[in-house]
Amino acid sequence: MVIKMNKNNNIKIKSVNKVTPGKILVYIILSALVLVYILPLLWMISVSLKTNKEIFQSPFAMPEVVQLGNYIFAWTNGKLGTATLNSVIVCAVALIMSMLIGAMAAFAIGRMKFRFSGAVMGFFMIGMMVPVHCVLIPLFVRFSKLHLTNSLVGLMIPYITFSLPMTIFLLVGFFKSMPKEMFEAACIDGCSIYKCFTLIGLPLVKTGMFVAGLMTFVANWNELLLAMVFISEPTKKTLPVTLTYFVGPYATNYVQMFAAIIIAIAPTVVVYCMFSNQIVEGLTVGAVKG
Repeated sequence: MVIKMNKNNNIKIKSVNKVTPGKILVYIILSALVLVYILPLLWMISVSLKTNKEIFQSPFAMPEVVQLGNYIFAWTNGKLGTATLNSVIVCAVALIMSMLIGAMAAFAIGRMKFRFSGAVMGFFMIGMMVPVHCVLIPLFVRFSKLHLTNSLVGLMIPYITFSLPMTIFLLVGFFKSMPKEMFEAACIDGCSIYKCFTLIGLPLVKTGMFVAGLMTFVANWNELLLAMVFISEPTKKTLPVTLTYFVGPYATNYVQMFAAIIIAIAPTVVVYCMFSNQIVEGLTVGAVKG
């Protein structure tokens, strides 16, 4: 945009959009990145609509006849319906609880003044450095004694626990960036600490919760190790564990396997498309204020 003033002191505004070699190079790189991410997904969809014979004869060609039966087989015979329901229940409960507990803990650390706030923050950050493999055996032994293995509740507890450090880490920055005068004015008007949290803190931190919620949902939806170790009953298996049944020791039905994979990744793609604007806004706000 260029602002010019003529002889009569009139201001003229001209928008100048120059196409420079740098812009062209950026557009070429971004277009290449889009193709890198989109083409494998499109190829998976194409393979899931073929027969096994077509895959080996022409793996990159379009299907001659669309085989929707691959999806029907994966959903019914592959028991993806039950597995999807189990994953939805586990991930929904883990998401709600981790968001609720994480927001309260982050508000206490970021806005309330107490002596050991730094130590509490450090305690939660240690959880980000502990891999699940280190605590797998102790968790399994303890849960076996408490009769929590082979149950969805026993899977929700570690999901919530391992989701809390990242959630608290993200939300603390958002709470610290809020002007303290708002909370001071609310306290003068008679608001309790609980009302400050629910009426002021939560509405202002919703963008950060979108980001933390998406990361929590995707991580728990794709989690395989805990679900495979803790759950042994087929009717309580989650979606990632059920996908492993499509790969046999001696033979694999690739078209049905790819159909099952498309069904498994569809919820995460839909969730991201629905809340992409809020997620980008949350990342931008966190980058500027954090």
